[in-house]
Amino acid sequence: MTEPGVRRIILWRHGETSYNASGRMQGHIDTELTEIGWNQARFAVPALARFAPDLVVASDLRRATDTATVFTEGMGVPLRVDKRLRETCLGQWQGLTGAEVDERWPGYRRRWRADATWAPPGGESRVEVADRAFEMVEDLEREDLDTVLLAAHGGLIVALTARLLDLPVEHWTLLGGIGNCHWVELGRAEGRWRLHAYNAGMTG
Repeated sequence: MTEPGVRRIILWRHGETSYNASGRMQGHIDTELTEIGWNQARFAVPALARFAPDLVVASDLRRATDTATVFTEGMGVPLRVDKRLRETCLGQWQGLTGAEVDERWPGYRRRWRADATWAPPGGESRVEVADRAFEMVEDLEREDLDTVLLAAHGGLIVALTARLLDLPVEHWTLLGGIGNCHWVELGRAEGRWRLHAYNAGMTG
């Protein structure tokens, strides 16, 4: 007997932005895709199409929404926007390079990378990000959906993946980053989410 609720989730990171290209921290800053980013999204569509998602849900930040529309307009899949899929709020670090953060807050970035419960000044922790994204996934469970594609952000994808897999918080930092327009595939069996692919993507 098939389990009710969503059986597969694809977490797709947005394409390259100008901040990605210049090494600046984005957070909630609403940056735009570069031409490379648009092309990355177009290139990924045929690979993602094989998952045949019933619905695409995108962060309301334009870099994720624009990435999502490349897929939904090409494949005719419904698109929904949900601000709970926003990237981590990085507070006072937003708009700065890593070097600038290290100069103003020595050692803080190292602590942030090592502890998922710690937040940048004025920002969110990865645990807080996972909580709001997980709430959105729980809402999707009430709908008649088989596969859902979530167009979001690197930090959120890592945090939500850790949460869905029930990893101990102290082990969340073992998950590596997600490349632009790469994705994570999770499938549910026997009431648990299992990792099928991590940081998968097309190159070319």
